[in-house]
Amino acid sequence: MSHSTKILRAATLSLCLPLLAQNTTQANWPSMGATPGNTHYSPLRQIDRTNVSRLKEAWRFDTGENEGLETTPVIVDGTLYGVTSSQKIFALDAASGKLLWKFDAGIPGNGPSRGLTWWSDGKQKRLFAGIANFLYALDPATGKPVPAFGNDKANPGRINLREQLGRDPAGLSISLSTPGVVYKDLIIIGSRTPETPPAPPGDIRAYDVRTGNLRWSFHTIPHPGEPGYQTWPADAWQTAGSANNWAGMAVDAARGIVYVPTGSAVPDFYGSSRLGDDLYANTLLALDAATGKLLWHFQGIHHDIWDRDFPAAPTLGDIHRDGKTIPAIAQTTKQGILFVFDRTTGKPLFPIEERPYPASNVPGETAARTQPYPLAPEPFAPQAVTEANLTNRTPAAHQWAVNRLREIRSEGPYIPLSVGKDTIVTPSFEGGAEWGGSAFDPTTGILYLNANNYASIGALAVSSASSSTPGRNTYLAQCSVCHGDHRQGAPPEFPSLLGVTQRLTSEQIATTIHTGKGRMPALPIRGKSLSDLLSYLATPNDPPEPAREEQAAASSASTPTAQQYVMTGYRRFNDLDGYPATATPWGTLNALDLATGKYLWRLPLGQYPELVAQGMPDTGSENYGGPIVTAGGLLFIAATNFDHKIRAFDKTSGKLLWESILPFAGNATPATYMVNGRQYLVIAAGGTSMNPRGPTGGLYVAFALP
Repeated sequence: MSHSTKILRAATLSLCLPLLAQNTTQANWPSMGATPGNTHYSPLRQIDRTNVSRLKEAWRFDTGENEGLETTPVIVDGTLYGVTSSQKIFALDAASGKLLWKFDAGIPGNGPSRGLTWWSDGKQKRLFAGIANFLYALDPATGKPVPAFGNDKANPGRINLREQLGRDPAGLSISLSTPGVVYKDLIIIGSRTPETPPAPPGDIRAYDVRTGNLRWSFHTIPHPGEPGYQTWPADAWQTAGSANNWAGMAVDAARGIVYVPTGSAVPDFYGSSRLGDDLYANTLLALDAATGKLLWHFQGIHHDIWDRDFPAAPTLGDIHRDGKTIPAIAQTTKQGILFVFDRTTGKPLFPIEERPYPASNVPGETAARTQPYPLAPEPFAPQAVTEANLTNRTPAAHQWAVNRLREIRSEGPYIPLSVGKDTIVTPSFEGGAEWGGSAFDPTTGILYLNANNYASIGALAVSSASSSTPGRNTYLAQCSVCHGDHRQGAPPEFPSLLGVTQRLTSEQIATTIHTGKGRMPALPIRGKSLSDLLSYLATPNDPPEPAREEQAAASSASTPTAQQYVMTGYRRFNDLDGYPATATPWGTLNALDLATGKYLWRLPLGQYPELVAQGMPDTGSENYGGPIVTAGGLLFIAATNFDHKIRAFDKTSGKLLWESILPFAGNATPATYMVNGRQYLVIAAGGTSMNPRGPTGGLYVAFALP
């Protein structure tokens, strides 16, 4: 063989290797996070920096529903599996978008569903779907429930998530907004629970994928004799709720470890009934995936009174430092800081110090004396609001923001809410980071994450000040955290409930209460409590109450109870025109070297079309849904609320290479896959209840090269 022939054959082989590497498994997107480690990474490279500008719409599928989508579809061997806004499950031909089957459980499921779980042992296959308070096992070929799964003879193929929690199932509200994860023959799940009591405990549970039998449970609210029990009041394990995993999980399959971030305990903003650090709320758990045994843990917030849930599944990736390969785990937060650990030991890879913060001035409350704060990486979202970082959108907007800020307590992170005065919470109650999660490129060690940079306002109110009726008491305990202490809401995100009985029938209101809708979880309000609440909602405006300062003074001598103080509602620190009152950018996309903790680039993400027309294109905007990264040198993300765009960036430089306007905001994480030698990019474009101004729909849109 001649030398030139050898060179030609070697060159031909080198060209073929990328195609050979993109085998059937690598061409799939088999989970919400693409890989067990939740990397959001694809080795596909047909679409790359040189040709991404030629991407065109390949197909779209209309679910026929219009309540929004947050779903990342699962794509396996040429079939795409997705969810509608009412939690119907469907399968499409992934090359054409043609409907293959649809499963309707006949149960109203109105909460967000961010994906499905795929399992196969090479012979059997299962598609797991959370629908309302049930976990279904479906045959991926037909969409029919698998009869051998579960013990419900009347409805085979499902298990009831209200059961096996140690409490009366009839009084529990629970669902599965984020799909479970698979380890060998187990499906491991968390739960979505109410933000107010009564709420079920946030047990992490593992079920046999074939039978549905419960194999293990981990108590996030420890029982007597379990580690962490002493961080709660003695009887909390019987009455406390949540500390749940609603954000998703990651699995190190080689080491047999599942990583579980948890949220806050209830009530979210007033913790007199749960004094102590409240392990394992707001905690990153490392559990033996086979047994549920605790291996290590890190609590991100002690005794959370700000609703600072860990908002997304962590991301696993190996990094290189000082000539060594370190198995790392990165956990994003709503408070705009990133925690990075050795995932085998839990040892921080950057120093974390316990910093002191102010005490609470609310009777009955005891805030934690310190909170953990990483010295690196730097925060990816602002940690304080001062006059120096207020909006300059217009001189009038700036002056309004200055005047308003001088009325508000604004002293940085972890300032306990007060009864007598509003407090700035930054980043907002919606993050920092949110449920879209981060993406990790294993070839470079770069982590990509998007962030919300605006601020919120929070305050507490005395729930007993005018609670002369049982219906108002129920409202304050269950509804005021979102709709305000006087039903005023915070439109358009949280609608006013004044006059709601003139817009909806009692049956419609009760259905929404029992099934949930958008951000609102299902609530276990029934019987007399429900009829009293409906009666209260039918009344006109509440009578005047004392000023907050008077409430605070009057409450100081009273006996605190779990429901004596309620949050006055999620309110944004917006200017008079409805835009964030803080400085731009209001949303960002960030690239971080995970080994060094240094940011490589940061750019505004998202636009307001009307502000672009006024010469302000780089404001950034609120965004929900995460990024994905590919071997083609690209980072894809939609997420932005107001411009309805999906974008492709050069993953190395952050340069924008392509964008397309979607029919609705793509408030979901996209996916990429290959069928018959053609690479596709798909996004669920339907908007979301987290999008306060945008229309909602129910479309899946796929792109490919011509």
